[in-house]
Amino acid sequence: MRRLFSTFAHGPPGIGLLLLRLVTAIALVAPGIAALRGGDWNLSPGPALFTTVLLGIGLLLIAGFLTPVVGAMVAVTALGTAYFYPVDPWYCIMVGTLGVAIALTGPGAWSMDARLFGWKRF
Repeated sequence: MRRLFSTFAHGPPGIGLLLLRLVTAIALVAPGIAALRGGDWNLSPGPALFTTVLLGIGLLLIAGFLTPVVGAMVAVTALGTAYFYPVDPWYCIMVGTLGVAIALTGPGAWSMDARLFGWKRF
């Protein structure tokens, strides 16, 4: 598992990675919550399942758990959203780019990944 993470950046770079994770999670969770509050599902399970997946991915990003895998999931989900629901493709491009950036840079020091998979001191 340690091969997924190059380092867990401390200090200002770690704060920057935390902010990157939080902004991406907010971009995923806010439309999901708005869709759940609206309740306009047209009795099909597809949009409800998709919104639930987006909320789950956003919560994993906030916690910083399995961040490279979740970042790749964000990029794939944004690509699927741009293809199947082409309402706002620039939003999907932005979220997909943030997902790729998170997958490539890692979670930072303030994440569950750093606590679970980082270097331990005895």
